[in-house]
Amino acid sequence: MSRPNKQALLDALRARLLEEREGLLASQRSAQEGATHAEARQEHPKDTRAIEAQYVARGFAERAEELDEMLGALGRFRVDSFSDEDPIGASALVGLDCEGKERCYLLVPVGGGTTLEDRGVRVQALTLGSPLGKALTGRRVGEAFELELPGRRMQARVAWVD
Repeated sequence: MSRPNKQALLDALRARLLEEREGLLASQRSAQEGATHAEARQEHPKDTRAIEAQYVARGFAERAEELDEMLGALGRFRVDSFSDEDPIGASALVGLDCEGKERCYLLVPVGGGTTLEDRGVRVQALTLGSPLGKALTGRRVGEAFELELPGRRMQARVAWVD
């Protein structure tokens, strides 16, 4: 497996978050327009269409604000290089041998669960607070470990780190 480029992965994560933010803002605008549209005008005391549209618009706005914070955290994120002797930490790109299959993870402050790709390699973004992120933190190349996942136990070995 060729190793993906860490900076390209971070750029892809940033682009994905920006894309999601733009989609949310467009949805928010649409919901706001719906709340103020003539057809949303209250026709009787129990008609709540406009209020519901306002709640939906506010939900989109709040999620967009969360994405702004995530993008800020990603912008401040310091990217380090790792050698085989270094303990795994934030910004590590890690190759795991998981029961005979190689999997690749990038430890980031935000955007955990996002699947990225570079050089034909799929990489999953992990936060340090996730179960696997916690299990990887502090480990070194060659270390084997077990992780209890919902419904099964995973055995893995750290194959490489960058």
